[in-house]
Amino acid sequence: MSTGPGADSAPVHKPTLDTRGRRETFSSLRIRNYRLFFTGAIVSNTGTWMARITQDWLVLSLTGSAAAVGITTALQFLPMLLFGLYGGVIADRYPKRLLLLFSQAALGLCGLALAVLTLSGSIQVWHVYLIAFLLGMVTVVDNPARQAYVAEMVGPDQLRNAVSLNSANFQSARLIGPAVAGVLIAGVGSGWAFLLNGLSFLAPLVSLLLMRTSELHKVERAPRGKGQLREGLRYVAARPDLIWPIVLVGFIGTFGFNFPIWLTAFSGDVFHVGAGAYGFLNTLMAAGSLVGALAAARRGSTRLRMLVIAAGVFGVLEIAAALSPTFWLFALLLVPIGMIGLTVNIAANSAVQMATDPAMRGRVMSLYMMVFAGGTPIGAPLLGWVTDTYGARIGFATGGVISLAAAVLVGLVLARVGGLKVAWAWRHGHPQVRFVARERLATAA
Repeated sequence: MSTGPGADSAPVHKPTLDTRGRRETFSSLRIRNYRLFFTGAIVSNTGTWMARITQDWLVLSLTGSAAAVGITTALQFLPMLLFGLYGGVIADRYPKRLLLLFSQAALGLCGLALAVLTLSGSIQVWHVYLIAFLLGMVTVVDNPARQAYVAEMVGPDQLRNAVSLNSANFQSARLIGPAVAGVLIAGVGSGWAFLLNGLSFLAPLVSLLLMRTSELHKVERAPRGKGQLREGLRYVAARPDLIWPIVLVGFIGTFGFNFPIWLTAFSGDVFHVGAGAYGFLNTLMAAGSLVGALAAARRGSTRLRMLVIAAGVFGVLEIAAALSPTFWLFALLLVPIGMIGLTVNIAANSAVQMATDPAMRGRVMSLYMMVFAGGTPIGAPLLGWVTDTYGARIGFATGGVISLAAAVLVGLVLARVGGLKVAWAWRHGHPQVRFVARERLATAA
């Protein structure tokens, strides 16, 4: 894979392996620029999780409507669905560090605006809707720029590890942020939680300003010109190793990641355990996700085969959880669901980034994020309707069945593209399924 002009002039950070030949879990943190980025991100991610919980609580207290909470979520993800590809063009065209300085400052200002409106007592639900939409618009540029900038900070050797640590960073904040938000809401009010979220974006701004630009793995930026959006789409369409992982992640993100709907329904309607248990279930899933992210950081390579298998296991676990007869079995299954779900996300993210030319990375990752996150305004209402109409178990199982079916279909397509066929064998009293080259099957016959 091309690393782009100037990459060889940046400091070389070779992968650090343990005695078993596996990559060290935190190896990319040896790089100063990424260490600064990681530190700033964990502060702002904690603020973001605080704001998510506080925002949902505020909308619910203003309207008394769960549907209004859903509208807020949809408005925040809708810009990614509508304009995500244009964000990728911008990320490829302009310096990513400069874009991130503007986008992180804008995200902080949105948080401060909510704080001022809430603390002054003038907050109305349309204010929250508007700011949620503005947050989504900023994310259109922030997401692809941030994803692609990781490669410039760490280079190709450490990219997979850094992507995994980014996910671990986000999941660690998911364990802390909601708890802090709950304390603040109960103790001093929602406005102070929004205020701390807005101020938390000072951390990534400072980290970006402290970076040494001479140590970045520079890539050639795309020049201004017509047809760059179509160029990015053609590039992905011509690469089966890009398009099919993105398709798989799209199905799983749209239909398999609707946990706020399902966990709420299972807590209230199936097991009747209340809000405290709902928070406990979210914590279990976050813990599993964190374990999955740290495990991925130690992995030396990511193969599409592993992505497909993990996606299939994810679907099976969701179906099993949907059929769980007891609360504790359901709760325990959320840990591996969180772990495997993060494995799917990280495997797809790193595989797509590693296979993409640096000059196209912003556009490709914007398509990735548009498909993964932009499907929420479609999948959430649809699975919410299924859950309301047919029950929580059917709703959760539907997400699992779609995820499993997508994994099987994408696996078969990738096998066909790679000249492979499914081979069945019976060994040691157990059936085995594997992909082998067509030539081997022909020879065996």
